[in-house]
Amino acid sequence: MSYLSYGGRVGLRHLAADDAAEILALNKESLDLHGPWLPGPQVTTPEEFEGYLGRFDGPAHEGFVVCRLDTGGIAGRINVNNIVRGTHQAGTVGYSAYASTTGRGYMTEGLRLLVAFAFDELALHRLEANIQPGNTASLKLAERAGFRREGYSPNFQFINGAWRDHERWAVTAEMV
Repeated sequence: MSYLSYGGRVGLRHLAADDAAEILALNKESLDLHGPWLPGPQVTTPEEFEGYLGRFDGPAHEGFVVCRLDTGGIAGRINVNNIVRGTHQAGTVGYSAYASTTGRGYMTEGLRLLVAFAFDELALHRLEANIQPGNTASLKLAERAGFRREGYSPNFQFINGAWRDHERWAVTAEMV
């Protein structure tokens, strides 16, 4: 598959139906890693993957994978959700690494690629990331990718059985 953009170690491309088996295996291996942080049940069946892939059919959501250039293997995923056009030109970013690839810098490079792609190719002006305060790895990733902390949202999202507080981080086209 061809990459939308690539850096020194990873490439960014759209999520595809052919990714099902690999994504399902990665999600299963990463249940403990993702459990406290991600909303809803993890995508672990072919039917769930089909539903997940289907959400990117419309104009409000874009789904991407970050792939290692040396192996082609998926190192993480990034979604741009709730895209609003008009006077906002903004979207909300959600991302996750996987247990077998976390801590190696793949997602830092991948998120930087996504930010550039979102501003250049998707013509967005602003990206936001909402992150639970205890998720230090995700907070550090957003900061390394150029996001800045803008605020705090109490009881922002229902995750793992409770309403969770989130920090609001953002990056705009002028910042990169």
